[in-house]
Amino acid sequence: MNEAGAIGIGAMIVFIALILVAAVASAVIIQTAEKLQQNAQQTGDDTTQEIGGKITITSAILQTVDTNDDYGIRVIFEASAGSETLDLNTADNIQYHIICTSANGGFNAGTGELAEVQGDFSAAVNANDQTAALDTMNPGTVGMLDIDIYTDSGSAGTTTGDSGCKADTGFEHTLYIHVKNGGSTYETLKYGSISVGEAVV
Repeated sequence: MNEAGAIGIGAMIVFIALILVAAVASAVIIQTAEKLQQNAQQTGDDTTQEIGGKITITSAILQTVDTNDDYGIRVIFEASAGSETLDLNTADNIQYHIICTSANGGFNAGTGELAEVQGDFSAAVNANDQTAALDTMNPGTVGMLDIDIYTDSGSAGTTTGDSGCKADTGFEHTLYIHVKNGGSTYETLKYGSISVGEAVV
């Protein structure tokens, strides 16, 4: 009788141990699954946010902005597929940066300091009605923005005051567009020739 009781107690101890091990294993599995679900949710939210707030450049052409033959570019853009309504009217909500390697606005074939042209999209207009301000943008709407890329604020015949990114044949600039709490895009502006109406994207 004592031997049977001892066997029963041993079996009970093994059974309880198995239950404890199963409980610990279940807790680890549940915690791991919960962590993976949270990571997947965060990744999905981040991806949705980035895709849901992005600008796509459809074209950019070179134009003369004043009598000093300072050049600018006219950018035609739209909201990327899947984007939510974008606010263009709020200053700095959508910003652009044009980066070039230059000294006083000139391109120095990889030498010199970086120059930058920057601004926001608050001056954008509807491309189909160039007098209509574009405060918000939904997918399918086409916008237009004129960007002065080079300014000669010095006197005639001098380079004093030159600033920005000068356009010239063979030059390349990089245009970045950043949407606040959204995604960023970039395009390389390539100047095959310096002619008004020349496509640079």
